Order: sequence, then C-alpha cells, then structure tokens
Amino acid sequence: MGDDSEWMKLPVDQKCEHKLWKARLNGYEESLKIFQKIKDEKSPEWSKFLGLIKKFVTDSNAVVQLKGLEAALVYVENAHVAGKTTGEVVSGVVSKVFNQPKAKAKELGIEICLMYIEIEKGEAVQEELLKGLDSKNPKIIVACIETLRKALSEFGSKIILLKPIIKVLPKLFESREKAVRDEAKLIAVEIYRWIRDALRPPLQNINSVQLKELEEEWVKLPTGAPRPTRFLRSQQELEAKLEQQQSAGGDAEGGGDDGDEVPQIDAYELLEAVEILSKLPKDFYDKIEAKKWQERKEALEAVEVLVKNPKLEAGDYADLVKALKKVVGKDTNVMLVALAAKCLTGLAVGLRKKFGQYAGHVVPTILEKFKEKKPHVVQALQEAMDAIFLTTTLQNISEDVLAVMDNKNPTIKQQTSLFIARSFRHCTASTLPKSLLKPFCAALLKHINDSAPEVRDAAFEALGTALKVVGEKVVNPFLVDVDKLKLDKIKECSEKVELVHGKKAGLAAEKKECKPVPGRTAASGAAGDKDTKDISAPKPGPLKKAPATKAGGPPKKGKPTAPGGPGSAGTKNKKGLETKEIVEPELSLEVCEEKASAVLPATCIQLLDSSNWKERLACMEEFQKAVELMDRTDMPCQALVRMLAKKPGWKETNFQVMQMKLHIVALIAQKGNFSKTSAQIVLDGLVDKIGDVKCGNNAKEAMTAIAEACMLPWTAEQVMSMAFSQKNPKNQSETLNWLSNAIKEFGFSGLNVKAFISNVKTALAATNPAVRTSAITLLGVMYLYVGPSLRMFFEDEKPALLSQIDAEFEKMQGQSPPAPTRGISKHSTSGADEEDGDEPDDGGNDVVDLLPRTEISDKITSELVSKIGDKNWKIRKEGLDEVAGIINEAKFIQPNIGELPTALKGRLNDSNKILVQQTLNILQQLAVAMGPNIKQHVKNLGIPVITVLGDSKNNVRAAALATVNAWAEQTGMKEWLEGEDLSEELKKENPFLRQELLGWLAEKLPTLRSTPTDLILCVPHLYSCLEDRNGDVRKKAQDALPFFMMHLGYEKMAKATGKLKPTSKDQVLAMLEKAKANMPAKPAAPAKATSKPAGGSAPAKFQPASAPVEDSVSGTVEPKPDPKKAKALGISSKAKSAQGKKVPSKTSLKDDEDKSGPVFIVVPNGKEQRMKDEKGLKVLKWNFTTPRDEYIEQLKTQMSSCVAKWLQDEMFHSDFQHHNKALAVMVDHLESEKEGVIGCLDLILKWLTLRFFDTNTSVLMKALEYLKLLFTLLSEEEYHLTENEASSFIPYLILKVGEPKDVIRKDVRAILNRMCLVYPASKMFPFIMEGTKSKNSKQRAECLEELGCLVESYGMNVCQPTPGKALKEIAIHIGDRDNAVRNAALNTIVTVYNVHGDQVFKLIGTLSEKDMSMLEERIKRSAKRPAAAPVKQVEEKPQRTQSISSNANMLRKGPAEDMSSKLNQARSMSGHPEAAQMVRREFQLDLDEIENDNGTVRCEMPELVQHKLDDIFEPVLIPEPKIRAVSPHFDDMHSNTASTINFIISQVASGDINTSIQALTQIDEVLRQEDKAEAMSGHIDQFLIATFMQLRLVYNTHMADEKLDKDEIIKLYSCIIGNMISLFQIESLAREASTGVLKDLMHGLITLMLDSRIEDLEEGQQVIRSVNLLVVKVLEKSDQTNILSALLVLLQDSLLATASSPKFSELVMKCLWRMVRLLPDTINSINLDRILLDIHIFMKVFPKEKLKQCKSEFPIRTLKTLLHTLCKLKGPKILDHLTMIDNKNESELEAHLCRMMKHSMDQTGSKSDKETEKGASRIDEKSSKAKVNDFLAEIFKKIGSKENTKEGLAELYEYKKKYSDADIEPFLKNSSQFFQSYVERGLRVIEMEREGKGRIPTSTGNTNGEEVGPSVYLERLKILRQRCGLDNTKQDDRPPLTSLLSKPAVPTVASSTDMLHSKLSQLRESREQHQHSDLDSNQTHSSGSMTTSSSTANIDDLKKRLERIKSSRK
Repeated sequence: MGDDSEWMKLPVDQKCEHKLWKARLNGYEESLKIFQKIKDEKSPEWSKFLGLIKKFVTDSNAVVQLKGLEAALVYVENAHVAGKTTGEVVSGVVSKVFNQPKAKAKELGIEICLMYIEIEKGEAVQEELLKGLDSKNPKIIVACIETLRKALSEFGSKIILLKPIIKVLPKLFESREKAVRDEAKLIAVEIYRWIRDALRPPLQNINSVQLKELEEEWVKLPTGAPRPTRFLRSQQELEAKLEQQQSAGGDAEGGGDDGDEVPQIDAYELLEAVEILSKLPKDFYDKIEAKKWQERKEALEAVEVLVKNPKLEAGDYADLVKALKKVVGKDTNVMLVALAAKCLTGLAVGLRKKFGQYAGHVVPTILEKFKEKKPHVVQALQEAMDAIFLTTTLQNISEDVLAVMDNKNPTIKQQTSLFIARSFRHCTASTLPKSLLKPFCAALLKHINDSAPEVRDAAFEALGTALKVVGEKVVNPFLVDVDKLKLDKIKECSEKVELVHGKKAGLAAEKKECKPVPGRTAASGAAGDKDTKDISAPKPGPLKKAPATKAGGPPKKGKPTAPGGPGSAGTKNKKGLETKEIVEPELSLEVCEEKASAVLPATCIQLLDSSNWKERLACMEEFQKAVELMDRTDMPCQALVRMLAKKPGWKETNFQVMQMKLHIVALIAQKGNFSKTSAQIVLDGLVDKIGDVKCGNNAKEAMTAIAEACMLPWTAEQVMSMAFSQKNPKNQSETLNWLSNAIKEFGFSGLNVKAFISNVKTALAATNPAVRTSAITLLGVMYLYVGPSLRMFFEDEKPALLSQIDAEFEKMQGQSPPAPTRGISKHSTSGADEEDGDEPDDGGNDVVDLLPRTEISDKITSELVSKIGDKNWKIRKEGLDEVAGIINEAKFIQPNIGELPTALKGRLNDSNKILVQQTLNILQQLAVAMGPNIKQHVKNLGIPVITVLGDSKNNVRAAALATVNAWAEQTGMKEWLEGEDLSEELKKENPFLRQELLGWLAEKLPTLRSTPTDLILCVPHLYSCLEDRNGDVRKKAQDALPFFMMHLGYEKMAKATGKLKPTSKDQVLAMLEKAKANMPAKPAAPAKATSKPAGGSAPAKFQPASAPVEDSVSGTVEPKPDPKKAKALGISSKAKSAQGKKVPSKTSLKDDEDKSGPVFIVVPNGKEQRMKDEKGLKVLKWNFTTPRDEYIEQLKTQMSSCVAKWLQDEMFHSDFQHHNKALAVMVDHLESEKEGVIGCLDLILKWLTLRFFDTNTSVLMKALEYLKLLFTLLSEEEYHLTENEASSFIPYLILKVGEPKDVIRKDVRAILNRMCLVYPASKMFPFIMEGTKSKNSKQRAECLEELGCLVESYGMNVCQPTPGKALKEIAIHIGDRDNAVRNAALNTIVTVYNVHGDQVFKLIGTLSEKDMSMLEERIKRSAKRPAAAPVKQVEEKPQRTQSISSNANMLRKGPAEDMSSKLNQARSMSGHPEAAQMVRREFQLDLDEIENDNGTVRCEMPELVQHKLDDIFEPVLIPEPKIRAVSPHFDDMHSNTASTINFIISQVASGDINTSIQALTQIDEVLRQEDKAEAMSGHIDQFLIATFMQLRLVYNTHMADEKLDKDEIIKLYSCIIGNMISLFQIESLAREASTGVLKDLMHGLITLMLDSRIEDLEEGQQVIRSVNLLVVKVLEKSDQTNILSALLVLLQDSLLATASSPKFSELVMKCLWRMVRLLPDTINSINLDRILLDIHIFMKVFPKEKLKQCKSEFPIRTLKTLLHTLCKLKGPKILDHLTMIDNKNESELEAHLCRMMKHSMDQTGSKSDKETEKGASRIDEKSSKAKVNDFLAEIFKKIGSKENTKEGLAELYEYKKKYSDADIEPFLKNSSQFFQSYVERGLRVIEMEREGKGRIPTSTGNTNGEEVGPSVYLERLKILRQRCGLDNTKQDDRPPLTSLLSKPAVPTVASSTDMLHSKLSQLRESREQHQHSDLDSNQTHSSGSMTTSSSTANIDDLKKRLERIKSSRK
C-alpha cells in the first residue's frame, strides 16, 4: 500500500501518466469529475490536459481505457481547445479502441468521433476513419465504416463528404470478410438515402448479387427527403428552429433546406475522370476521312466506346469535335451521322461545362442536320443538342439557334423550336432574362403563323414553356399582337409543361407578382370596369383589387428596344402603361359623339363648328372646364379628341381658339387614360402646328403630355415620321427641337435609335439651315446617352457637316445626361436583380446592336488558319496581320468566325512574345467588332487570355489585362465567373497571374449586383494566395477579400476555411474578420429609393434620391453600373450604395437655395493675412510627407471664411465622389469667379495637394484637368504665383510626375509647362531638381526631361543655383540604375550641349569613364550644331508654348510616335531644309538632317535639287569620272527613298530598344523583297556602322542594366542578327561592305559570341548559334579582299590589346582558317597586292621573334598556313603581287615567300634558281593557257556586271601591266563599240590614277606621323572618298606605306567611327563644292585630283580642304 500512498499525492495530470494502472484509473476518474465541474468552455484548465487526451484513449489497460474514453468524451464535448487534438485522438481511437473486444469501448470510441464532428472537425475525423479502412484488422474496418454510417445518418451529406467514401465502396464490397461486406452494404443503403440514384454509376461494377441485394434494400427506403438529426455547434440554433417548426407543423424552412440538400451531390462529382484522347486509335483522323463508310464507322465506334465513360478528363478536344462535326454536317451516310451525334452527346455528358467552349462550333451544324427525316437520326441529334445545351448557356448559343430559326425547311424549324422549349425547361426566371427571351419570342411568334402545323405546335410549346418559366408578366408584352385563339393555345401548353426545376420558378414568379399589390392599390386607386375586362388574365381575383398591377408590369418591358424594370408605381405612369396593353379599339364618329355628349355640355358640342370664332372660343373654354372637372375613369379620351378634331379641327384659323384646343389635348392626355388610338387622332394636327409662331409652344406641351401618356419612344417615332412626311421645314426643325428637349426630360430609355438616325440623316441633307441645325442639336443630345458610337452612323457625311457634328459632340463631351424629370417611374422600380441588370445593357448596346455586321467567316480560310499555326514565326505574323486587316476592314462583325478562335488561342502561348501581343491586340479588336456577341467565345478565347496574365513580361501582361477588360466591357462578368475556368487559373501557382487576376477581380466584383455561384470555387485558391510567398500576391488577395465576401457572405467564406491547416485557418479567419468590417454593400438598384413616395406623383425634386439632385441621374437612368457611364459621371457603384446611407435625405430644394450664391467669397487681404500667419508660425507650414489630420483641419478652418459652406462639405467629404463633384463645380465657376479663385488660390492649391494623396484615379484626373484650366486662366490674367503658393504646391505636383499611368504623367508635365507662364522658370528649376532625388525612377526620369525642356526654352540661366552645380547634379544620374533615368539625364545634358556647346564638359566636372563614354556617344548621335542660347524670358509666353508642342513631346520616346510619321518627316526633310528643325530632340544619327542643315545653301536649293544631291554619296551612282554619263549601269535612285533609308538607318543605333527594333523591322522588310533590296545599295556601310554601334550599346549599356527586361535584349539581338543574315544573303549588297566596317562588325559579332551573360539567358544559346551562322555568311558573301584584310587587321589589334581575351584572337584565327579553306575558289577575285600588304604590316608589327613569344602558337601557324595556301595557289607569280609594299627588300614577307617558293620547287625537282623565276612563271602560263582564258573571261564578266565593273577594270589593268603581250582582242571584238570604248577609257583613268599615286610618296619623304605630312591628310581624304563612293575597291584602299610605317602599332583600317565623322564633314563640303562647279567637273575635281602636274599644289589643296572640314566640324 505504500506505493499507493505515493501516487495518491501526485497532481491529477501526473497520475494520468503514471506507470501504475491504478494511478491512471484514479487520474482519469478525477479528470472526469474536473471536466464535469468546469462550466466555462474557455477556462485555462482545459489547456492543461491538451497533451494527455490521446493517452486517455490509447491506454494499454482495457479497464482504465474505458474510463479514459469517458473522460475524453466529456473533454471533447466541453473544451474549446479540444479541436486541436482531433487528429491524434481519432487516430488513437481507430488504432487502439476499435480493435477492442468490449462493445462499450467501441461505442465510446464512435461517440468521441461523432463529438469531434459536432465541434466542426468533420474533415479531420473523416480523414482518419478513411485511413482506418486500409487497416489489416477487419474489426477496425468494420468499426470505421459503422462510425462513418452513423455520422452520415446523424449529420447528413452536407457535413460528411460522400465522394471519398463512395470511392472506397467497391473495394469494401470485394473484402473477404463478410462483416466488412455487410457493413459496406449498410453504409451503401445510408448513402443512397441521401443521394439516391447518384450512387448507381459508381457501384455499377460491383458483384451482381450484391447489387441486386442493394437494389432490394434501396426500394424499401422511404421516399421522403432525409434530414440531419444532429447539428454542428454553429447550427444548433437552426436545430432549435426546426423543432419549433415541426411542432407548429410548418415545413417551409425544411423544404428550403431540402432544396439545397438533395441536389448537393451529383453522381458526376463522385466519378473518376477518364483520359480518352490518348486512347483514340492512332489512325483515327485518317479513318474518319476515309472514302469507305465502313472505315469511318469503325473510327466512330472506337470513339463511341471511349465516350461512354461517364466522366472525361479535360483536354484539348478541338480536333476530335471538329472531326465529329464534319461527319454530322457532311457525311452522306445517315447511320454515321447518328453515330457521330451519339459521340458528341457522350463528349458533352462526360465533359459537362468543359465542353462549353466547343458548343458554338457544333450547334449550327446539328440544327441544320435536322432536315433528316429518319427518326433514329433525329433522336440522336436531339440527344446531342440537349446534352450540349447543358454544357453551355442559352445566351451563348442563342445567336446560332436564332440564325437557324429562319431556315425554310419546316423540320429544322420544328426541331429548333422543340429544342428551345426543352432548353427553357432548364431555365429559371433569372437565367432567362428578358433581353434573351425577346429575340426568341420574336422568332417563335413568326413560327406560330407558319403554314406547317408541326412548326406551329412546336412554337406554341416553346412559348408555353417560356410562360411557365418566367410568368405571364414578363412574356405578355411580347404577345400583344397574338390573337386570342393562339394565346389560349400557348397558355394551354404552358399548363402541361413540367419544369426541370419543379414548380418553384413559377411559384416565385407568382409571389413576386402579388407582392406589390397592396402598395400599388393604394397609390393608384381602382380603375374602371372597362379596363378590367380588357385585361386578359387567368385570375380575376387579384385583378379586381388592383388592375394596375397587371397592367403596370409588362408595358415597360414591351418598350420597343429596351425593357425597363418590371412593375412601377405612380398614377401618370399607370396611364401610359395601361394603354400599352389595352389598345383601345377605334370608335366610329357616332359613338364618339354619343360618349362626348354624355360628359360635355350640349351647347359646347353644338358650337364646335360654329362659323363665329368667338363662339368657338367660348365653346373651347367650356370644353376645358368640363375636362378639368372630369374624373380619370369617366373621361372618354378618344371621344373628346375626336370632337376636337371635328371640323374645322386642326385647320382652325383663329390662333386663340387653336391655342385653347391644343391646351385641352394636353389636359386630356394628362388627366385621362389616354391610348395610342387617341394619340394617333391628334398627333398629325399637333405636328402641323408645331412650327406655328403662336401655337407652337402649346403644340409642344400637348405632345409632351401625350409622350408621357403613351411613352416617349412610341410618340417620338410617330411624330418624326409625320414631320418628315410633310415639306414644311419649320415644322421639321421644331419637331427635332421638341424631341431634343423631350429626350432630356424623359431620358433615353427605349428609344429606337435606328429610326431616328434615318430621319436625322434626312434632316442633315435638308436645304433649310434651321432643320440642319436642329438635327445637329438632337444628335448632341443623343450623344449624351449613346456615347461616341453614335458617330459611326455619320462617318460617310460630307466633311463640313461632319465637322459640325463633331463640334457639337465636343461640346457634350464630359457632360452627364440630365436626370429624367418626366416618366420617371418607368425607370425607377426594379424587380428582380437580373432584369434590372439587363436594362442598361439594352440601352447601352442599343446602337451597337443596330450596326450592320459583316460576316467574315468566309475570309477565315483554312489557309489563313494554317498560316497562323505555321512553324515559321514570320508566316504566323503574316497570318495575324491578315486577321487584323480583315477585322479592321469589316469594323463590325457577326459572331460566326469559323476556326479563328482555335487558331488565335494557339498564338496566345506563342514563344514569340511579339506575336502574343499582336494576338492580344487582335482579340481586343475582335471584342469591339463583335460587341456583346463575343460572349460565346469567353470560354475558349477569354480564359486563355487570363492565362497570359501570368506572363513574365510586364508589357505582355498589360496587353492581356487591356484585352480582358475590353472583353468584359462587352460581355459583362457573368460569363467569366461561371464554371471552373477562373478558379483553375487562380489555382496555378504563378505570382504574376495571381496578382493580376486578383487585382482584376477586385476591380470588377464591387460593380456587380449578383455573381454566379461558381465564385465560391475561387475561394480556396484565394486563401492560398493570402499565404503566398510573394508579397504582391498576398496584398492583392487581401484587397480582393472584402469583394468576395460582399457576394458570398461571411458565413460561406468562413466555412470554406475548414479545409485549411489550423495555423492558416486562424490567420485567414482574422483576415476575414477584418474584411467583414470593410465589406462594401452590394450595389443596389439605385433607383429603388426614388419610388418610395406614395403615388410616385410627387415632383422629382422632392424625392429622397440616393444622391443630391445633380447626381440623381445615377439613380434613374443607370440601374447597372455601366463601366463607361460610371467613368463619365464619376460615380462608382460602390459609392452609390454607401451614399444611400450617408447623405441625409433633406429635400433637394433646400440644396438648390444653398447653392445659388458664389462658391468663392472674396475676403479683402485674406491671402496676405494667411501668409503672415504662416511666416509668424501662427499656423502650421504646409510641409509634410503625407497629410496629417491637423493639416486638413487647418485648411478646413481657413477655407470656411472664403468657400461656400456646401462646397466645403463636398471638398472635405470622406467619399471621393463628392470630391469629383466639388471639382466639377470649381471648373464651372472658374471663369465666372476669377477674382474669388485668385483670392483663395493658395487654399485651392493646398486642397489639390491633398487630392494628390488620394488613391482614386478619377479624382486625380479631374484635379489635373482643373489645374490645367486654372493655370491657363492665371496666365491670361497675368497673375504671378507667390512664393508661398509655389512652395506649398509645386513639390506635391512633382510627386505625381512619377505616376505609373502615362496619361497622368503627361497631364502633370503639361501643368508644369503652363506654370512657367505664372512663375519664373529659374525658380521652378530647384523644385524640379529636388524631384530628381526621389526614389521613384519614373519621377526622376520625368523631372530630368522637364529640366531639359526648361533649359531648351529659357537658356542656361534657369539652372539654379549655378549652371555648374545644376549640371553636376544632373550628370550624377547618367550612372542611374534605371535605363529611362539614364536616358533622360543624357538627353538633358545633350540639350544643354546644343544650347551651350563644349562648355558643358567643364560644367559637369569629372564623370566616370563609363558615364563619359555614354555621354559622348549620345552627343555624337545627336549630331547637333550648338546653337546660341535663347535669352531668358519668363514673360515671353509664346516661345514657351511653342516649345512645348514641338519639343516636350519629342522627348518621350516610345511607340507613341508612329513609325510612318517619322518616315514622312524624313521625306519632307529631304525636300525642305527647314523641316530639319523638326527633329531637334530626336537624338539619333540622321545623315540627311546634317546634309540639309546648312544655312548657306538654302537660297540655291531649287537649283541643287535638279542635281539630286543624294547621288553624291551613293557609290552605285558614281562610277569612274567621265564615264558617268554613258555608264550602261547607271541606275538613278529617287532621292526620297535614299533619305528615308538614311533616316531609318539612323534609328537603328537608337538608345531606345523599341525604336531600334522598329527600324530593323522596316529594313528587314526591304531586304526580304528582291525588288526592293536594291534600294539599300549605297547604304550598306552606313547600316552596318549603325548596327555594330547598337551591338556595342547593348553589350556595354543594356546588358548591364538590371531593370531592363532581358527578353527585350534577346528580341533586339534577334532582329539585328536576322537583318544581317538577310543582308549577307544578297551578294551584291554584301560586297559593298568596306574593310573598316567589316572589321568593326566582326569585332562586334565575336564579342557577342563570347558574352557569357548571354549564355545565362533563356534563349541565349539560340542567339549564339545564330551569330555563328551569321559569321559564316559574312565570311562567304562579303568582298573577299575586304574581309580577309579586315580579319588580318582585327587579329593584329587583338594580339596587341592587352585586355583582349585569348579566346577572341582564337575566334578571329578560326575565321581566317575558314577563309583559307575558301581561297581555292576565291583566289581570282582577291586583290592579292592588298592582302600581302596587310600581311607585310602584320609581320612588321609582329616580327617572328615576337610571335614566338605569344602564349599560343596559333598566330604564327595561322599566318604560315595563309601564306602557304597563297603560294600553293599562285605559284611563283605570288612575288609579282608585292607592288604595294615599299622597300620590299627590307620586308620579312618577301624573304618568307621566297623561302617557301624555293622549298616547293625543291620538292618538285624544278630549277630553284631565283633568276629563272620569270621563266618558270611563263612555263606555268603556257601550261595553263586555258586557265588564262578563263581568268580573262572572269574579268570581262565582272566589267559587264553592274556591281563589279570597277573591280573588273582594275583587274584587267593589272593583268595587262603584268602580261603586256596578253591578247584581249578576242574578248573585245564580240562586244559593242560602246563597251569597247568604255573599257579603254576605264583603263586610261586607272593608269592616270596609279601614276599620280605613285608620285606622291616620293615628294613627301618619310614623315614621323605628325599631323603635317601629306600622307596623313591623304589617308583621311581616302576615307572621305571611300564614304563618298569614289573609291576603287581594289587599288586605292591603302594609304602609302610611309604613314603606316611611322605608326606600326595603329590599325591601318580606318575605324568606322572616323568614317562617320568624315562622312558628316564631307556632306557639308560636297555642298560647298557644288556651289562652284557643276556635277561633272566636280567629280573630275574630287576623284581625279591626283592628276595635277604639281604634287605640292595638290597637297596644299588637300590641306585647305581638310581645314575646311575641321572648322565645319567644330
């Protein structure tokens, strides 16, 4: 016992863990007592036991365990922390309790599991129990199944997830243990009780005996719906309610519950999806096209077997569907048609919603196939249609179905109507809105009059079904013209119809209809019996009570185009409505007289046609009195107006009588039940009098009254047609004016735009100006409602008229339509949400629906589709271009676009991002072109666009978002949110996709009034986004949370957290709580407020609308927040709902009184006093990073004295909409209250700075708009900002210049520009300078650009404090991380350079080498002459404004400037030198501009144009002198083309990647078209220079830029390489590249190949492979001499440069080896003299010893190989080619060659004596006589070819010089005389040149390379001549050796940059020369300058010319 006493002392928790079983038993008992005592479920006591409960249930001692289980049960029931133990405890129960033999233990275990389920831990419990089913112990399995069964029985199928249980059922039925099988049977029965037949498919494969047993059990089950008997804690209240109801016998709630409960589980959900696409037979697609029907049948049967699987896995079924569709549509064998239809049915059933995207393609084909009569085919097609319908919505296929309704074949019509009837059965009142029902009803009404009875019956059935689904109230308006017999037939059908959703839909409709009865009855009073009779309705009961109800509802829906909300209050309205349905029969004159005499005095009727006007007047007065006293119900309107129309009727001559008459008409229309029949009697007369000076106004009043009674749309249509059927222009113009006003009074709803437009067009064509003016005014009013789409109808009008219309529209821009004051009730009450939602749709898209739409499906050919899917991206691009062209051309298209959707879908994941963007643009176009019909493509095209939101590239994402928004604008959001597609997208773990998609949803959801239930599917993924590792995703998810909750409700959202991990769940629930607080109300139908006053007859002013009067338009016209309108009005639906709560409903009349005075009160000296206060620190100085409350309060106090109270309330309201309103008021009062505005300008500016901190863009835009107007006004008033105003406003404005939105940045820049007119630019400068220090890179860039603009406009003096300091600060930004900032800084400094010249370099101080090189390059590229700085003139307004327009915008680089406009600019420049000034800010190399920028030439210009200046520097155009005139190859290029090409080439080197890519694309287009490629001739060097400059820029700058998207760089590289490859494939162009340029090009390409940064990029390897290919092309296609020479020089440079990598030299050598391999084929075309000279120089720089010291032996081997190959190919003749080497004897080369020759001769055993060399060569020559002939033939071929004529002549000259006895006669004698003289002349010229050349070096002697020796000048002149095209590629490329030897280490080939400079200078010089001589002499002068007799004179001449060049360069 001693032991006992020890443990007895221990605390309870330790006892529970004791090793003695007794101690534990005692511990458990005590615990149980403790648990029962604790009353508070949140007591801390519970937590002590958290870790022990598992031990309670898993105790090893059976007795103790029982006690433990009891304690655990109590714990779980009462402890709030128990949930945390679920997993471990239930797992313990399963493994350690269910295997116990004691039944009590098992019971307790089951009870614990159920208790956990009750405390909301069902999923965890179920998970553990399902794991238990895998146990090997059958006892455990049985117990787990039993627990699950009990749980299901008690809690119901909502809590216990059936899918996982059903999944394991078949396995349990196969168990060897009978107990398990029996238990499985029990649970199967229980599951069946809950889900009925949904259980059959999953169990179809179990043992048939078992299945039979189950069937027997299932039959025994009661049919009633089961109910849960036990509830979760959170549902316990519901349980209590249920009990109460049951005791009261009520069942409504239960019924409601069942409704939710039973369809909870769908058999489909319980099935596993099967993947069938891969299982299709391999030859399926071939077989299905086979000629033999048996083969086609086999293919279809294979598919049929596969689609029998009840659930199919999603995939791309497009091809399969296409194949099946083809069989259905085209196959002649009906058996196969039926089979294919079955396959489609199977697919639709198996895929469900996922099949929806294919529905649109298949439906028309199936419907048209209904022409087949065979029953089994028809049945198969019907089944297919029904199955497909379930996968999509009626809305989506409505277009296709309606199209088939007009088919001539009666069977098709019948089957289509039957399909519609069946489809309607699946609809409910909400899914079958009026907008959808209307076109169907219209089509079906045609069918009920069809000649074929089966078509009529089918139509009756369809209409009957519609009637049943949505109720009579909705359908009746469409059935107005149907006769009674047919109406009865429809009703009869309606009664027979069984709806899929049970009777609920109908009931709901009935309920809805009855609800408003009491209110309305009171409002409208009972109407007369006559009315009641006329109303056809099945239930007379309620009708008697309130005829208004029935009559009131429908007409609104029956408006000609736009149905309004159902049912409405209001007496006036009621009249109008009744007349719609109760069309009064036309009464005869006798009946009318009888009725009139009953209500009018007898005298009155007698005097109507008296001849005395006074009697008639008296009669009218009596008439009027009688009418005023009559009661509405007693007034026989038709009879009265008939009396008025009785002779003299409307021909009344006395105006007083006429006025009275018209007034009476108005009275009758207002007071009586005025029908359209009555209206038709009087309208003609009214229209006739409307133009009358005296009676016109009365006529208009009467018309307005009639419009109110019979609805404006109808009245307007009548009036317009009457007015335009007569000829009186006054009547026409006044009718139009009346209509303009009527639209403003009644609103636009329901008007038939199309009818008006034809009348308006007639009016616009009228000769009378008044009619035209009225028509334009009417258009202006319509524009307010319809928007810009109205203009589309008038695009073909004359320009003058169109400009008037545009001016009118311009006036209306930004105005919001006024609130309707008449007929309001029409819009005000809304019934079902959905219907209300449709209204604006109809109104808004009204015009769009009327547009003629083009059918483009025939243009979408299979070729085009295959083009779009081609492997080659260029062909894909062409295809896309074609599509864009087709859509552009068609403007508006029909929804049928053939195979286009699948083709475009493929391009959305194109590897080429440019094509993706292009596709997105096309999809945007498509949305606009197709309008609302784009809905049907949302699933197959819209959702893939959302996928693109996950792209890594910002610009692609932006494009995708724009596309999605463009689509959503047309389709509404419902289509997007339906189905699983959106949730599938959100599921993808792509941070970009998630943040973009959530952002989009957060923007769209608040505007919706209802969402599809599928939105809940997104919630689990939303929760995972809340915990995403990407911060942006988390933020976006948090932002979206309240909007999800707004639609789904907190409960559903909280319930959805159940599946989260505990830690996540707590976090998410906390966020939900937070979101609940911020949750906006759903946007209500805003107009509901308007209909509250009883009777609705109170004037609109008094109605407590949800917003003040100005805003009431939002309440009346706009039930659904149409995105477009919302923007225009500055109203967001979110705010609308909020306003209802916040704005006190004081009557607006009072508001109006408040608002009458001025809004700004002028307080004398108020501003000065405020400034003093601020200086004296009495108030806070306006200086903060974000505005604190004290600043806002201070401003409010200061404003109270000088701003109207009501405006101040708006300005400081918490809702941004009020700020918008305040700004609108301020804009209105700006002009009228100038003094007031200036008086409190400081306060206005301060208030606007507060708006800069708002997040709402619309406020910001409005504020900036106001500021622009404000500063324009201030500058007109010549006001100057005070320091105080400037310092408290400018810094905050500058913050906004960094906004991400481009449009805002533009506005801010515009405001800054205008501010310079009211505040000195020099004072602005420091503020903007401060802005450059921001962390926001966009702000830095924009500020720097603005500084550049200031300097350019006002000169250097604006730079404060000093130009030096300012520029140093600006220069710091050249090294900025951000590319845009760097560019802006460089541009600004270049601007200063242009104003100030070289002094800039002193001012900016020292820069890092990299920054300096960037700056120098930018200055070079800007190629500007420094101009004198303009004088600083702050006052000089015009100058600043002009500079804004011409320059400020030029600073912004980007796609904003269209390429074509740039080209035109360039073209205009070549013709007009002044135009050169235009591109002052395009810092790009533009040779034409420089050419034109020469003041001195201007006066001579016309004369010069005749000479085509471009010709001067086009090598193609200038062959040798004297030959020019007669050259057979002269090809005159048009100067314009050349200048355009120059311009484009200049853009290739742009620092802006996009500009460069655009330029490259254009050049590529030229190069790829053979006929155009020739245009590039003469520009090749220029183009290559630009290209490698760009390569260098990318290598040095772009690649180092962290922020730049590397994909952009890859794109640029691809463009460059692509262009080069195109170029080097055209041999004639490739040969134009000169040595220097080739050298630089090869340098650039090899550097690129070695750039390791490229390899790391995704597509880097591809780039490097392409470069490889390009290098090979360059080596093969370039002029062989030039490329060899370039490679030698490059090798020399690379070996000299210490920094150069050995890899670089190695690649150069590889290129040389490749050239060596090519030598045998090219040796004859190579100028060996030049190559040997290069080798000589190389050996001079690298003597053998030096080469041997190289680390690698490659250089020396390369050189030897090259020489060896040359020797081998040329033999001893090689030594004749050393002509260009001076003092050969010293040359190491000659010695080397001799050695090699000797060696080879030794080997062949011939004489090795040097003396016999010539002999040897002669022998050689004889032996190859044929070879010589070939050689000569080659030479003459060259002379004859256009490109190589000079080269050929040079070779011929060489040949003749070497072999003086050679006979070239045979080659000449066959040619023409002209050719012979051409050759002779050419040889003579070369001779003169050569000899002239030879003399120069001798006279100069050997200089030291100082810049004095003529050889240096000569070398530079060489370059000039080469650039100018006066270069003989063969001989003149090398300067004399003297200059080379003096500086052996310098590369001998002029670098291309030098060439660039020299070209610029040369352009100027060639101009000057032109002024002194004509073209020919100039050429002789420039190219033959060497031939002068005195070389000294020649050198002087050179010196002078170079001096000129130098000075011009400075």
